[in-house]
Amino acid sequence: MTLTITPHDELADGPAALLDADFYAFQQKLTPAEQASVATIRAFLEREVRPHADDLWERAESPRHLIPGFAGLGLFGSALPEVRHFDNSAVYRGWVALEIARVDPSCATFVGVHSGLAMNAIAVGGSPAQKTEWLAPMARGELVGAFGLTEPGHGSDTARGLETTATRRTAADGTDEWVLDGAKRWIGNATFADVVVIWARDTADDQVKGFLVRQPATGFTATKIERKQSLRGVENADIVLDGVVVPDSDRLQEIHGFRDVAIVLRLTRADVAWQALGVAVGAYEAALAYAKERVQFGKPIASFQLVQEKLANALSNITACIALCIRVSEMQDEGEQRDHHSAMAKAFVTARMREVVAWCREIVGGNGIQLDHGVARYFADAEAVYTFEGTYDMNTLIVGRAITGIAAFH
Repeated sequence: MTLTITPHDELADGPAALLDADFYAFQQKLTPAEQASVATIRAFLEREVRPHADDLWERAESPRHLIPGFAGLGLFGSALPEVRHFDNSAVYRGWVALEIARVDPSCATFVGVHSGLAMNAIAVGGSPAQKTEWLAPMARGELVGAFGLTEPGHGSDTARGLETTATRRTAADGTDEWVLDGAKRWIGNATFADVVVIWARDTADDQVKGFLVRQPATGFTATKIERKQSLRGVENADIVLDGVVVPDSDRLQEIHGFRDVAIVLRLTRADVAWQALGVAVGAYEAALAYAKERVQFGKPIASFQLVQEKLANALSNITACIALCIRVSEMQDEGEQRDHHSAMAKAFVTARMREVVAWCREIVGGNGIQLDHGVARYFADAEAVYTFEGTYDMNTLIVGRAITGIAAFH
């Protein structure tokens, strides 16, 4: 497979054409520079990603060969002034997540883990020295990051239930170091990452802290999770930490408790809403194309009232979700976004995504379970996107707490 990398400074001459799913022309809210960047990224995705996405999904292989291309496009660390290719908005970054997910949700998840979670964790919690050491190489794709928060027994209750421990001790040379023990699950990129951000509870003060675990590390084992039926192009792993020693210099110096972790999650949860939107758009585009070409009873099925109703409902969902995502991203740029804003976006958009992929699956009929006809991969991948970065139930309860002032979970 030959990879053609388009450097980000060689932008398209103008904006990309509006997507069929962009019924209200929301893309025009982007600046000219942002639209040119979207055009460049879309061309790369269509040329280098779409032709191979089904095969990689079927083989459950992560698209590692695309890392140099993604880096050249400026996809890594695009929110960070230290490394981004050009000044851009949260709406632009969300739209890029949509563009990647509409072609391959597995690629969008890889970018989200490496750039959104791992790099943002360092940007939010790292010291100046840590940012200098890690962010630029990660932005160039020379180093890959992973984010280890979820545990085998703790997902929704991670904030209070985190069991992985960090114990401080004095090393032989007199410096401080930490010993990590525990387990993590569903950690994307962990089988091949160069650094894994591990969140652990300090046995001394019971506060959650972050640690940069360089790979390979003695006592650290990452085992790929097999037999997945969703996001098969993402290499999720079970991690075991058995006496992993980390110097204090690799502790994220500005993380002092789970409230700091929540800052990272707030940012990425809104990005996941955009990713879910991209999944819905990809399924809609595939179903629309199929409906125009598939002939039954002597005419294209797109001419049937019930098919048009499903398409119209799907497009209505997508349109409403774009508007919501744009506003929550604008609030991020304005410094007004709070946990409940990103939680509502993630919950609402993923629920509407689920409806869209189901309608699109119905339109394609029996062929909808085969990869060759486009919808099947989105239909399967939607289930993982619906669940990660907080389940629907947990995100709605975060909104409920904001509405009532009463927490329904403890």
